[in-house]
Order: sequence, then C-alpha cells, then structure tokens
Amino acid sequence: MTHEYRRPTASGGLRLHLNENTAGCSPKVLEAMRRVTREEAAVYPDYNEAIEACASKFGVSAGSVLLVNGLDEGILLAALVMLREGTPADPCEAIIVQPAFDMYAACADGAGGRIVEVLPDAGLDFPARRVLDALSDRTRIIFLTSPNNPTGLSIPPENVESIANAAPQAMVFLDEAYADFSGESMIQSAASGAIPNLIVGRTFAKAYGLAGVRAGALFGTPAGLSAMRRVIPPYSLNLFAAAALPAALADLEYYNWYLSEVRESKGLLYEVLDRHGLRYWPSNGNFVLAFFGEALASVVSGLAERGIHIRDRSADPGCTGCARMTAGVVAHTQRLVSALEEVMCGAR
Repeated sequence: MTHEYRRPTASGGLRLHLNENTAGCSPKVLEAMRRVTREEAAVYPDYNEAIEACASKFGVSAGSVLLVNGLDEGILLAALVMLREGTPADPCEAIIVQPAFDMYAACADGAGGRIVEVLPDAGLDFPARRVLDALSDRTRIIFLTSPNNPTGLSIPPENVESIANAAPQAMVFLDEAYADFSGESMIQSAASGAIPNLIVGRTFAKAYGLAGVRAGALFGTPAGLSAMRRVIPPYSLNLFAAAALPAALADLEYYNWYLSEVRESKGLLYEVLDRHGLRYWPSNGNFVLAFFGEALASVVSGLAERGIHIRDRSADPGCTGCARMTAGVVAHTQRLVSALEEVMCGAR
C-alpha cells in the first residue's frame, strides 16, 4: 500500500476545514516582508535573526533549533534519517498512532519504512499501552501528536517519556502543531536532553497565520538534530519566511488576541453542540471534532451550500460520523453557529 497526502479543496466561502488562522497573520509580518529589497531577493537568505528569535521565544539555545520549510519538511527529514538504514527485505518501522496527519505515513512510506499503525482507545483517548506493545527492535521513529488532530486531545507528558524510554533506538517525533492553543509543550524536555531521543516539531501556520509563508521548526539537542542538519537543503526557508518569522514572534499582542478569539469560538461551538445533544471532544487545539452520525453528509453539504466548509473526518479510525470545525475569529464562528442551527433543524 502506498500513501500520499491529498490536499483538501474548497472553492470560495469560509474555510473552516483546514485549521488555518482565520484572522490572517499579524500586520507586522506584512510590514517586515514589504521591507525586503530587490537586492536581498537576489541573494541567499541569512537565517540568524529568525533562529535567534525562535530560540528566544522558546527559551532554548540556537543550536537546539532547526528551521524547516513548514513542519511538513521536518516530518520528511525525520523519516529519511531514521528509516534509511532499512532494506526492502528488512525495513525499519515507523509507528503512527491513529487518527493522524497523513504526512506521517506518506513520508515514512517514501523513506522505505514499514508503517505500524496503532489504533486509538475507546473514546479516542491516547493508547499508551498499545504503543508500548507495538515497539520492536526495528522501530526507528514514533510519530505522536499533542494536541491530536482531529480530536484536540493532548497526550500526557509521562506517556511520551515512557515511550521514549522504552525505545532508546528510536526517535520520538512529537508534533506540537497546535500546542500554542493548549499552552503545554515538551520543547524543554527535548532541547535540554532530559529526553534525548525526543524531537519536537512546531509550525507557525496556525497561531501565527504563516501557513502560506511555510515556516516551522524542530527542537532537540544539537546532537539529536545533527543528522537532519546534514540532509536539509541549505536554503530551505525562502527570504520572506525568514523575514516574517521574527516579526510574527515579536507581536505578542496580536498572538494573544488570536488565542482569545479561539477560546471564545470553541465555547460558542460547545454551546450549539450541547443544545442539539451532539457529542464532541473538548479541544486543546483551534478546532472541535463533533459526532453527527447519520446526519454527517447532510450537515457538511448543508454548510457548504451556505458557503462554510468543514472537514469530514469519518474515514479516520475511530471518527465515523465525525466532522472537524476550525475555531478561529469569533465573527466567523458566529456565522458557523447560525448555519449549524439552520442545517440541524432541517436535518430533523
């Protein structure tokens, strides 16, 4: 079986299906990119300012930061360096805890690894025991996501540590794409060497609104990042990403405003789902997963007819009958809530 990431599409309307920042980036990001000169565009970019800004933001040394062209590139790098020693007859293994971002399997498969899927516990809780049981002497990388997408549930840090300790020959790749919204992170555990085989990945697409700019970072010990430094292209981030990142990280007022919008939006979604007696998972991300059951198709299509796109996640393990809705700017969420009320009343 081959694995390939397929981009979801939606033409026009309100994009609440890709967990994007629905407010856009900070105005200071645009100002920083506008200051880029013709001469700077003609030479290879310098990353020192962006690296230092990232290191300062997360309280680590510059040597513990590896900037990547979106977190996708970080996932690919990790898969390549950890799975390359395998052969077709005896491949190395990548453990993927479902439901999961499709890029884990796509990258592991592309690197020649054997994918070992671990299904979630009942209720979509993290299956710590089953992950430990899935480990083998061929395990080389374990992909974890906290908070999880699409559930929004976080992994207890002690579970991450126990898995890392049980597989010292493997990299534990902890994807923290949505950690800005949870306020919890294991970057310090990775960068300090407290968990030496832990690499934490972050994206600046979600809370900072840089999805189109493509900027991410990996955090670990200098030794833990060294193999990926050797294979990453020398100028992976473009000039505008390098200019945008320090500006985005510095604008705390805008960042905190957007986090507050997300919190309020999630509350509005919980209220409408409660009114209709629908099950949902309280989320630590910028989205909410809800169970619509047999009404799912009519809800998704009904919202699309009203110019609002949400994500059908029913194909994900444990998510039959579920859809995921981005929680961003409150005004957008109010439109979603009004449309949901109309669609749900019509579905009865």
